[in-house]
Amino acid sequence: MQTVTETKIKWNTMSSAQPDDPDHAAALLALVATEQSRQAFSELFKYFAPRLKAYATRQFGNEQTAMDLVQETMTNVWNKAHLFKPDRGSASTWIFTIARNIRFDFLRKNKHRQYDLSADELWPVLAEQNDSLDDDYALDDDLLMQQLAVYCEALPKAQRTVIELIYVAGKSQQEVADALGIPLGTVKSRTRLALQKLKELVQSDD
Repeated sequence: MQTVTETKIKWNTMSSAQPDDPDHAAALLALVATEQSRQAFSELFKYFAPRLKAYATRQFGNEQTAMDLVQETMTNVWNKAHLFKPDRGSASTWIFTIARNIRFDFLRKNKHRQYDLSADELWPVLAEQNDSLDDDYALDDDLLMQQLAVYCEALPKAQRTVIELIYVAGKSQQEVADALGIPLGTVKSRTRLALQKLKELVQSDD
């Protein structure tokens, strides 16, 4: 584990770097965790807030809800920076995992969309097979994608197509319905069946 001094030295030597550099972002999070550095947090916020807003706007289609997600995500980043483990994934993966979890909570609380299954439901399904993960830290994107690709091979083609469009392409169920020219109800049905199958596959590997 790096000391505060080592983190400062690393950060200072990367003064021209941006948070899209994994090492730089990790150093910024370390400063937030150890010193509650507002300067480091401000740099993280300026970089990630627009990207989080774009992600949330695409998912919700509502700018105010998107802003709420950004605010709550970055508040969690400030409060939970000490939970970030750079040896288990990048800062970007960690921050967007927080955003995905918050988005899932938003959807669960919104009764009008409680049945609108999303890509994020694949995260808890796949994460069930790794008990070593902390509650506040999810699987790395690359690992999830590798696992998803393997499990999806066992799905019927129609279900696999829907899951890939939702998870890989990040489309909403309505967008998938429009893209495939099928009813929204059919997309929801295929998604539920696919998620159930994926869960069974994960459990059979335990």
